[in-house]
Amino acid sequence: MSVLLVIAGPSGVGKGTIVRRLLERNPEMWLSISATTRKSRSGEEHGREYWFLSPEEFEQQRDAGQFLESFNVFDAKYGTPRGPVEERLAAGQDVVFEIDVKGAQAIKAAYPEALTIFIKPPSREVLRKRLHDRDPSADADELDRRLAEADAEEALATAFDHTVVNDDLDRAVEEVQAAVDAART
Repeated sequence: MSVLLVIAGPSGVGKGTIVRRLLERNPEMWLSISATTRKSRSGEEHGREYWFLSPEEFEQQRDAGQFLESFNVFDAKYGTPRGPVEERLAAGQDVVFEIDVKGAQAIKAAYPEALTIFIKPPSREVLRKRLHDRDPSADADELDRRLAEADAEEALATAFDHTVVNDDLDRAVEEVQAAVDAART
């Protein structure tokens, strides 16, 4: 039985690291790559971390119904391309989404059988440090804005099938893997 896995949580909580470890353990899983209008960060590649689109390209694809879901997040647009996901699911392949909370809710609405896992930071202070380390040029107002968004997202964690606190990476990956294994049976 294939699994449609949705990993979501606040920015800076470690979703990407958990998903990378999960994919190493489960090479048969396919990671859905989101499209975005935000600028790429150092080391990111078009088609690997994201499909980096101009605002015009994004809107054309959205208006043509080519996204399963799309939202504005921190002054950028994000969306999940529909075609590749539907192809993988039709082939019986496990599909993993690493998306924000709004996107996770939209995927769950479209696919009620999806396994949703909310990744939580161990504390607000740890999240602040992770966000600062990720973008040292961010000013205090930007960090406060991201933390406020994280608070709002955490308030929605109860709507997810599982919540995993990322205070120990190995344990967090084990918890996600256990949920996936249980969903496969």
